This record gives sequence, C-alpha cells and structure tokens, in this order.
Amino acid sequence: MKIIVGLGTCGIAAGAEETYRELLGKLGDANGRIALEKTGCIGMCYREPLVEVRRDDGRCEHYGNVTKDRVARLLDEVVQNGEAIDDWLVWTSDRTGSETAYLDRQQRIVLRNCGTINPEKIEDYLAAGGYDALKKVLSDADPEAVINLVIESGLRGRGGAGFLTGMKWRFTRLAQGDRKFVICNADEGDPGAFMDRSVLEGDPHAVLEGMAIAGFAIGANDGYIYVRAEYPKAIERLTIAIAEAEERGLLGTNILGTGFDFHVKLKEGAGAFVCGEETALIASIEGKRGMPRVRPPFPATKGLWENPTNINNVETFANVPWIVAHGPEAYNCLGTRNSKGTKVFAMAGKIRRGGLVEVPMGISIAEIVHEICGGIKDDKKFKAVQLGGPSGGCIPAELQDTLIDYESINKTGAIMGSGGLVVMDETTCMVDVARFFLDFTQRESCGKCTFCRVGTKRMLEVLTRITESEGREGDIELLERLADLVKNNSLCGLGQTAPNPVLTTIKYFRSEYEAHINNKKCPAHSCQALLTYTITDACNGCMVCGRACPSGAITGEKKQMHVIDQSKCIQCDECYRACRFHAIERV
Repeated sequence: MKIIVGLGTCGIAAGAEETYRELLGKLGDANGRIALEKTGCIGMCYREPLVEVRRDDGRCEHYGNVTKDRVARLLDEVVQNGEAIDDWLVWTSDRTGSETAYLDRQQRIVLRNCGTINPEKIEDYLAAGGYDALKKVLSDADPEAVINLVIESGLRGRGGAGFLTGMKWRFTRLAQGDRKFVICNADEGDPGAFMDRSVLEGDPHAVLEGMAIAGFAIGANDGYIYVRAEYPKAIERLTIAIAEAEERGLLGTNILGTGFDFHVKLKEGAGAFVCGEETALIASIEGKRGMPRVRPPFPATKGLWENPTNINNVETFANVPWIVAHGPEAYNCLGTRNSKGTKVFAMAGKIRRGGLVEVPMGISIAEIVHEICGGIKDDKKFKAVQLGGPSGGCIPAELQDTLIDYESINKTGAIMGSGGLVVMDETTCMVDVARFFLDFTQRESCGKCTFCRVGTKRMLEVLTRITESEGREGDIELLERLADLVKNNSLCGLGQTAPNPVLTTIKYFRSEYEAHINNKKCPAHSCQALLTYTITDACNGCMVCGRACPSGAITGEKKQMHVIDQSKCIQCDECYRACRFHAIERV
C-alpha cells in the first residue's frame, strides 16, 4: 500500500507538509509495508491538502482537506480497516467521489503525470514511459522528421502568441551559426497564473525531455530554463531532475551513447514581468538588464549571445514527448481546425473549484466555469472572465459560449495568453479591474519606451481618478486615445497589450464607466469612495456599528435607531461589516 501526499506549493500552503510529517510519525513500524510518497499538484487546489491511498489491489482513493488533525482518522478507518470516509472522498479509480466531474471532463496531456508520480524520483517518470520519446528520436536520428512531426501535430506555442512550434524549430535549425540554444521560458508572472509552476513541481522530467528533443531537432547542445526565483519548490525539483537525468545518461554528454550532447542550466529570474518577453529574457540570461530589443532579427536567427535560439514555454515543451510517443494524429484530433490539442488553465477568482484544468481546445468558457469548476461562489451572478492576464482582456458573461481557441478569443479583444483565467461575479467592479491590471503593467514596464513608460502612467492616473469619485467628462475617450498610442508605439508585447484590459472593459462595460463618472456611483458597490452608507429601519440600536466607526460618524441611543453623519463618513466599510442585522445599506 502507498500513501501519497500532494506537496505542490498549493498543498504546502494549505498545510500538506504538516500532514506529511504527521503521517511519517504515526506510521512508525508500518512504514516498512506502507510506503509514504510525495507528489505534485493534481489540479484540485481547492481541496488541498490532498492524500491518495493506493491499495495493493490497484484501487486508488483521493481524500481532500486532510489536515494534520485528520491523519489519525485516515489511518484508522481507511488504512487499517479498509473503509472509506465518504465526506472526505474526492475521487477514486472507480470514478466516484465528490469531485469526479472536475477531473473526468478534462483531457490531460501536459498534466498527465502531475499528482500521480513522485517528481523527485526519475524511476516514477520512467515507469510512466518517460524518456521513451527521446530514445525514439535519437534512435531514428532524423532531426527533420522530428520537426515535421511537430508541425503536423499543429502544436502552437502555449506562451501567448500561439506561433506554430514546429515552424519556430525549423527557422532555428536553418539559421546559420556554430552554436545554438534552447530556452524554456518559465518566467510565469501573470497575476492568477500558476500553470508552469505546477508542471515544473509535478513533472519536471517532461519539460527536460521536451527540451532535449527540441535540442536534437534544431542542432543545439545547450539549454537554459529561465525560472523566477519566487518558485523555490520548482527550482528544487528541477535541480534534482537534471542531476537524475545526467546520472542516467539522459542528459549531458553523449546521451544514450548516440554522440548527442545536451546540457541544461537553470537561470533564476528576479521577478521582472517584462522578462517574459523573449528578448528581455535573453538579455537577463546574458547578465544584462532585462529590456526588450527591436525585432527583427528574431531570436531564431540571432538570440542568446548572438546565436540562433529557440524559445518555448513550459507547457509547450511538456506536450512534445507525448506527441512524439503517440503521433501527431493523436494530438491534432483534439481541438479545432487551427487550434490543436489541449490547453491548461489556472482557474482563480470567484469560482467554486479553483485550481488547474486541462481541456481540449474548442471547449466553451461556460463549460469550464459552470460544468468543470462548479459555477460561481455563493450563487452570485457570473459577470466576466479575465483571460490572458495583464496582457489579455475581460470577456463578459454574455459571451460565455465563446470557444477556447486562438481565433475566437482574439475576436473578443482578449488573448489566450499563457492560460490564467480569473472569474468575476456581480460584486466585481470592472473599472477597478482595469485599474488593477494597468497598475501591474505600469509598475512592470522596463521604461525603455516613452509611450509605455509615460502612457500607461497617464492611463493609470485617469482610472484611479474615476474609481476615487473624481472622474471627468471625456475620460473614457481620453483612455481610448492613450490606449491607441501605447499599443501602436511600444516596442514589446508588454506595452502593446497593456491597454487590453482597459479597452475590453470599456467595450463591454461602458455603462459602469459612465456611472462612475456621471453619477459618482459604483454599480458593483466595490469602489469605496463612491459608496454612501445609510442605516435602515432594521436597526435595533445595538450600538456595535458606532463602536466600529473610526471617524465618529454614527450616533444614536441604545435600543434606538442610529444615524450616519455623511460629512464625517470616510467610507471605510467597518460599520457594514460589523452590523449583524443587515441594517446598513451601501449604495
């Protein structure tokens, strides 16, 4: 029997390390016949800590919210007595459990091993068919055939732009240069995105194998993984995986005796969002300040240290071994005409089931939000999704039947991006959402372009004024003019896409902007400066609100209705939160 604890970052944050230590201590002598293992995130972040029990007959049971204090009962009832704790059961190999719909609707290629293998043991990856694709590629010794296979699969880069992966490989292979490089872009910086982190923590060898295949295909002997330093668990497991692969002769010099060399190094980034742009990333690896440069020349012809360089992200590389092993037809039968395969999304926001999902391209936003992720928390009204992070845009609930593919998403004004999907409900102010994302991109601008550096600053000032009850007539038109200038005159993708959240919220939620500016009201009751607090007849004079008010705006006698002096009210929301009788209205 095996007991497996999910020790991805999400699990650790929920207390999984304490659960693991408690299990280790309580198993005692039984640890010889009951193996205690660790794994990455299976995707059900909302039910962490997760513990899987694998029985000797092959049955598997996943239990959710197994905190340290629940370990004793788990060992007693599940392990010793062979019973199931139905209230904790989230998924079983018999397709039962409370979260069956969450996993069964997915098609897992990139996440195929996440949450099932021990990412710190290469034996687990090999047992799951790991490195078989690399062995096949090296045995066939035909780089062009590999590139043709990836082109035929229809795999597009999963980092945002969606360029055909095989074509990018071909351009790099054909480029003139004595030395070539493969770079894995793991600089995941979008708010709400954690796809790359989870793959690196849960299945690092899949990424290494994909990079090695790419290296062979383009004629590169060196690879870099550019990963942000804020991902310590991913860095730790990548370091272990590289050492294991080198020890087995699967990376390094003369791989599997074929004469092919491929060495992988880690480069830790300092958390600059702009380094997700490939030329800024290259500059950072070279030891320079991470700032984009003019293209062309593109990295495929002149990249790292002026050498031809192929750059793909984590999810793209993780697809490659599966495609080689199963063939391009198996991959391109999934998805739509121009968007093949699957896509991993990090689900966050006002959603019942937040975590990772991997679905076939062509599924609708509504299916992901309502059927897989269980709909909106607290039965609130679904309002919008933010897709593509700060570079993406907001898609309203009216367009929830939009299919998830590159062309359909682009038509809405958003972009696919790397796969962050933030769900919003009726309490979300779309003007404030635009302000939040623009504040992020403005801070992350490298400052090289005047239009990006100054233009985003001016846009942010306007949005801040609007949310603080100081909006003016003409502000919407001003935002649109500034957005056009920033998009068309910025050097890199950060500036070119920074206005997207503003433009899409104006396009679909213009009435909210108008209410903020003309009526000095926030329809979502979210912007504090635009709220008015009043006490209703439901007040019983308990005096709690008065004690909570920091400005002394609330007065009244005990057991008598209280009143708010609007001239003293600072819209801090303390009285609203303190009232247990719902006697305070916010309008």
